[in-house]
Amino acid sequence: MESISRRRFLQTMGSGATALAAGRFLQVRERPSRPARPTAPLARESRPRHGGTLNAGFTGGSSADTLNPMSPVANVDYARVNNLFDLFVRMTPDATPVLYLAEELEPNSDATLWTLRCRSGVTFHNGKELTAEDLIYTFQETLNPKSPGEGAAALHALQVKDMKKIDKHTISLPFSRPLGTLTQVLSTNIAPYAIPVGFDVKKPVGTGPFKYKSFTPGEESVFERNADYWEAGLPYADSLVITDYSDATSQADALISGEANLISGLSTEVEPTIRGGGKKLLISEGGGWNPFTMRVDREPFSDVRVRQAMRYIVNRHEMREAVFEGLGTIGNDIFGIWAEEYDHDIPQRVQDVDKAKSLLKAAGHEHLTVQLVTSDIAQGVVEMATVFAEQASAAGVKVNINNVDDFFGPNYLKWVFAQDYWDYNYYLPQVADATLPTAPYNECHFDDPHYTKLYSEAVATTDETKRIAIAHEMQLIDYNTGGYIIPFFIPVIDGYDPSVHGLVASRSGISFNNYDFKSMWLS
Repeated sequence: MESISRRRFLQTMGSGATALAAGRFLQVRERPSRPARPTAPLARESRPRHGGTLNAGFTGGSSADTLNPMSPVANVDYARVNNLFDLFVRMTPDATPVLYLAEELEPNSDATLWTLRCRSGVTFHNGKELTAEDLIYTFQETLNPKSPGEGAAALHALQVKDMKKIDKHTISLPFSRPLGTLTQVLSTNIAPYAIPVGFDVKKPVGTGPFKYKSFTPGEESVFERNADYWEAGLPYADSLVITDYSDATSQADALISGEANLISGLSTEVEPTIRGGGKKLLISEGGGWNPFTMRVDREPFSDVRVRQAMRYIVNRHEMREAVFEGLGTIGNDIFGIWAEEYDHDIPQRVQDVDKAKSLLKAAGHEHLTVQLVTSDIAQGVVEMATVFAEQASAAGVKVNINNVDDFFGPNYLKWVFAQDYWDYNYYLPQVADATLPTAPYNECHFDDPHYTKLYSEAVATTDETKRIAIAHEMQLIDYNTGGYIIPFFIPVIDGYDPSVHGLVASRSGISFNNYDFKSMWLS
């Protein structure tokens, strides 16, 4: 298999769904029991100051770790990429797109031609100014047919050869057909990050708040403050060290010992340890998800009856309670929970063991045995596997759990029955990344020609009502024949030392408000 990449301004499409009050979704809690959930922001803090080192601990890293903004794989990759490089559009804590490196992003009347103007005065780590040539190069590299970036699938209609420089900081982006969702596409972690002409991943130069110093895959990354960062006064810390840990217990030990002052992606199991060690928790009700993935092109999951049976096996509320003590939002095997296109009227699937047994018997798999591949790649993943195996036994299904060390290594996307994690993304950009035959992370190997046709129609229309209706039809296909089991949308639980300030909860499902280390300071 060829090497693969891995993921994910005011909207021009009139979206209101992603601008709901932040207090409804963002929580920061010290939770000795189960009190009412207070809302963000954190309590009053000391005034920001410069200096010190942020030591952040992550799990899920491996020998496949990368600094390449075109091909991040694990959470720890995204943490590095988001601090070395900048996006043109960024998602706010309440999942609203806002202009970031871009100062203007405007479509023509039918969204076939967009104008992108970057901020003036932005420089790369080597001192070179970000200009139109770099913008063009960034999109050219994203859609490089020999090694496409993770944002390529959603931008496939971009006519790379016809991009034009308008002035020093402005380019035109022509599309072969309307792309009314460009603001969504460019606002998530699967979007292109600005890189300079001639970018060399061995000497990564970006416009981000921190500069490269050293990198050992699967172990540690060291970055230093970018004193010339375009956001005045940021970052606050002098340096950022990102360390890979084997599991959440190792993370918690590092936090309590002082080896780390920030740790990400935890389950509720380590909460008492962290609180008992005098540390704090940041809890966000995010839109990220830990799916079970069934390859629809391999037995037994090539039979839709088996896939549906596996979905009916799950007691979603019980699993959520066991893994996250009731935190998180119940899922319905469809992603994009905060998107305006999300269809909340599709009947909620609930556990039905008898129906699961009936479907398995009809499919000739009455006494099914399957291997479930898992790994400690994100909060709650391994715990969810254990609960699923217990619930499956009630339907006569034996689940053998295979906990692997190198989940995102060469076998990633080959697993027949496995798990994964995804940060929040809008529905249609997520489709481009995960459920089209051309998607870079089509882990279920899903290929439905009608579904693909509907997607093309949805992203081509500028009629919001029509686009939502098409997306709803697609979600019925996800619900009825897709390869994902999405029990719930997970909370994001991060630990930190009381000396760290400036943390903000986020709906995105990404730790530390999209790894916003530049905005944190030490007292």
